[in-house]
Amino acid sequence: MQLSSRFRSSVLAACLALPLASCGGSGGGDTPPAPGAPVAVTVSQAQGTPENRLACFKGVADPACQLRIYQVMVEAFADGDPSANFNAGYGTSPHKGDLQGVLNALDYIKSTGVNALWLTPIFESAPKAGQDDWTDRLDATGYYASDYFKVDPRFGTNAQFKALVEAAHARGLYVFLDGVFGHYKDNLVASPAGRRPANGLCLNDQGATYTPGTHQACADYADPATLAFFQEVATHWITEYKIDGWRLDQAYQVPPAQWAALRQAVATASAGVTYTGASGAAVQPLGHMVAEVWSGESTIQARAYGTEAAPALQSAFDFPGRYRLVQTLAGEEASAASGKAGLPATTLAEVYATRAAYPSHAMPNLMLTNHDLVRFGDLIQRAGLGQPDEDRYWLRHKAAFAFMAAHSGPVTLYYGDEIGQELPGFAAAVTTNCAVQGLCDDHVSRTAGKVSGLTAREADLKAHVAALMALRDAHPALAVGTRTHLHADAQLYVDRKDAGSDRVLFVLNTGTTPAVVTVRAPVLGSPQQLTDLMDSRTVTAGEGGFAIEVPALSGRFLSF
Repeated sequence: MQLSSRFRSSVLAACLALPLASCGGSGGGDTPPAPGAPVAVTVSQAQGTPENRLACFKGVADPACQLRIYQVMVEAFADGDPSANFNAGYGTSPHKGDLQGVLNALDYIKSTGVNALWLTPIFESAPKAGQDDWTDRLDATGYYASDYFKVDPRFGTNAQFKALVEAAHARGLYVFLDGVFGHYKDNLVASPAGRRPANGLCLNDQGATYTPGTHQACADYADPATLAFFQEVATHWITEYKIDGWRLDQAYQVPPAQWAALRQAVATASAGVTYTGASGAAVQPLGHMVAEVWSGESTIQARAYGTEAAPALQSAFDFPGRYRLVQTLAGEEASAASGKAGLPATTLAEVYATRAAYPSHAMPNLMLTNHDLVRFGDLIQRAGLGQPDEDRYWLRHKAAFAFMAAHSGPVTLYYGDEIGQELPGFAAAVTTNCAVQGLCDDHVSRTAGKVSGLTAREADLKAHVAALMALRDAHPALAVGTRTHLHADAQLYVDRKDAGSDRVLFVLNTGTTPAVVTVRAPVLGSPQQLTDLMDSRTVTAGEGGFAIEVPALSGRFLSF
């Protein structure tokens, strides 16, 4: 979430039992684009050495690296309680979303293959006398809290939240809240212990200061009272409600040393409580914290991760990687001006190259969309690369999710992307009066959720995503394996992933023509055959190696 100035300018086995078209072939009529002659590439040696420096490249199971998070914008997602409504907000939803709506959708959320749920802020944003419509809208986002210890009654009650957390845990879902620990509304109340943060100037991602907006305040961490207040906030929701951690809004507003202290408080609180998990066994909250620093890798390192000698947070959203992914298979938000759309597959290798800036404890979290970004489906259309009535639109989604499934580290799905959701009639950026219309690029994705009545193509994409997420769950090489980069060119991207005996070859075709990728057997340790993990087909080594057929706009996962 950015400050208001921005507003104004299922399981794998079950899936594989279905026909291939239902889970990741060309289902729902999704035949690949008209093929030309197949592109032929031979991989004779790796282009890089095995990477195992960062935390999620060690080949060792780690629940934080294996997170598959589903993000929900609470005020927009689903109306489950007619008495709890904001009736105001940014975006095009009816603005009636609430906690009961999320609770009612938990089975659907679980069926996408995720293992965690992130809720945007649910804390009370109490109205002030005479506040304008823009403040009403900002209140609905939850990003300017008045009471960090109370659920906003327009979202529901603290009791409803407790029921939601328990129901999510019973389904094997971690629960993360959105922590805004750098700014709040200027009518903030004291904590139950009587603590208050000190007010000061706001910080941007480069460390420069600015004055907060109307009805807003920013925290001054130079005063020890501020850290004490937010430590109480961060631990309260763990000890009282057993949440599993925090997504951290505008994390650059909190100095790295204070993040280290907050992280330790969260770890200590998580170690002191348990809840009943899906198996009936006692589970400790994960105590995970993931930062939002919407910037390049050097700023993410400085403001979120810290250094090897002075670590701050362990995870941050991978904005540099996200932009390269959408630039390859769709286009970035500013693609009309930047030309960054439909870029070559070599761009995907840059996703990992950016990680050189990070300390070894870093766990970059890759996503396609969030509540401040344009949906992937709308970006495909903006780049002129597909429409919802065309096969290529759906294949581009599948290819993007395949890359995410092979990603080393946690991933996050934004609600609706698993069904290719887009805003009908929206593609080109709206620049005139966009906030009133709910059509600004930084909030247009805040549409109402859809959890039933899916079209055939929506259901097919959702099944494909669920199969990919189940594949990640079943094969640790994907989420935590050592990565060896084998090849990238204008159209093809190839990686090898290893975690002990679990070995996976990932081949992605980002082009609109089919390809045959021949991998010399010694590159893989000279196995006798490869087995496709999505459909069980095998590829046997020939005289020249393994000849792997890869349809246009598709990925293959092969064990060996």
